[in-house]
Amino acid sequence: MTKKNVPLILASSSPRRRELLQTLGLSFTVITSDVDETTAEHLSASEVVEELSLRKAKEVASRLTEGVVLGSDTVVVLDDQILGKPIDEMDAYRMLSTLQGQEHTVYSGVALIDVETGRTEVSHSLTHVRIRALSKQEIKSYIATGEPMDKAGSYAIQGIGATIVEGINGDYFTVVGLPLGLTSTLLTRFGMPIL
Repeated sequence: MTKKNVPLILASSSPRRRELLQTLGLSFTVITSDVDETTAEHLSASEVVEELSLRKAKEVASRLTEGVVLGSDTVVVLDDQILGKPIDEMDAYRMLSTLQGQEHTVYSGVALIDVETGRTEVSHSLTHVRIRALSKQEIKSYIATGEPMDKAGSYAIQGIGATIVEGINGDYFTVVGLPLGLTSTLLTRFGMPIL
C-alpha cells in the first residue's frame, strides 16, 4: 500500500538532516522533538542512536493524528567512548585532540513511526572516519570558525571540517547525520518509495 499522500514529518531541528531529506525530493514538514537525550551507560553506540532516534520520533508522533515521523540521531565513537556535542570550546579542543591522527566510527540511527497504525521500524548505519594529524594551531583555528560547537565529535564533514578528514570507509551521509540509503529503504517499507 502506497502512502504517498500521508505527510512525512522530520523530528529534528538539524538543518543538515533537513537538507539531506530535501535531496531525496520528498515533501515533508519539520517538528522539533524535545526529548531527554541521556541514555543508560551499558548501551552500545548502535543501541544509543537507535534508542534516541526512536525517542525523538515517538515524542513528535504523540502530538499527531496522522503521518509518518522520521527520527534520527548521530554519535561519534572512539575507543568505545561516545563523543557527543561539545559543551564548550575546551571540550571541542579535547575531542579534536583525541580524534586527530586516528580512525573513529560514526553511528547514525533512523526511526520511522506510522502515527495512524503505530508501526515502528528502527535501524542504524555506521561509517569509519580517519582524521588527519592536526597541529594545536589547526585545532584552535577550526574551533574559532564556530563550526564544531553543535556537532557530534566536534567536526562537520560537510563543512570546513572536510579539510581535517583524511578518509572514510562507509556511507558519507551517515557522517553528515542521515544515512540516505537506509532512510530510503525504510521509507519504501512504509509505502513511501523514493524511486
